[in-house]
Amino acid sequence: MSEPLTPEAPAAPPPVLGYLRDREVHPPLDYPGYRSTALRHPRRRLKLLPHLLTEVTGPLLGEDRVGELDNDLTRQHGGEPQGQRIIVHGRVRDSDGAPVPHTLIEIWQANAGGRYRHTGDNWPSPLDPNFTGVGRTLTDEQGRYRFTTIRPGAYPWKNHDNAWRPAHIHFSLFGRAFTQRLVTQMYFPDDPLFFQDPMWNSIPDPDARERLVARFDYESTEPEWALAYEWDIVLRGRESTVFEDEIALEDDDE
Repeated sequence: MSEPLTPEAPAAPPPVLGYLRDREVHPPLDYPGYRSTALRHPRRRLKLLPHLLTEVTGPLLGEDRVGELDNDLTRQHGGEPQGQRIIVHGRVRDSDGAPVPHTLIEIWQANAGGRYRHTGDNWPSPLDPNFTGVGRTLTDEQGRYRFTTIRPGAYPWKNHDNAWRPAHIHFSLFGRAFTQRLVTQMYFPDDPLFFQDPMWNSIPDPDARERLVARFDYESTEPEWALAYEWDIVLRGRESTVFEDEIALEDDDE
């Protein structure tokens, strides 16, 4: 007489590769106050694709193209741009506080009047022929970076009635391959528009929000030339910077 068949135990789920989103720090994917997230946020569980040799060792597409003036956004044209000249500097660190050298950092921003230099920005603020608003640099052996630029202006964006974005600079950081990219924003101290900005207020942890704010650095200010702001970027750990494209490995039933 044959033995009764017993159902096989279900296969264990594959291990998760990557980092789980810290919901106490990072904003939800569908924050009610941020209208466009209702249409743009993912509605299904993320499918992780394996990173093969091509993705891990692929070219960075720009590391060897950093020009002499790429980190000085005030000297990329024939004349002086309008607005308050500032220096933005800091360090890129890992979760242990160690510097992260040779990191490609790219920035983009609005001009002093709050207008970006692209066709999609058509609000009636003047363009500056001497300011494009994009730059790049590599961190040195100590993880340090430095940009000279113009303090950006606020701008309206129609998310809600009388909606204005606080002044900010976009940061993009690349790892050792093109697929290793993190994007975030740097803000300025005591901005009066924080209270009504859903991007800012979607971050649930007040301490995490403050880590996006640069520190006014009088010691690094250059006399009769530029004010200075210091902003460190921490990639992981309890003191990490909030990034826009953190991998979200969410449960389907939550």
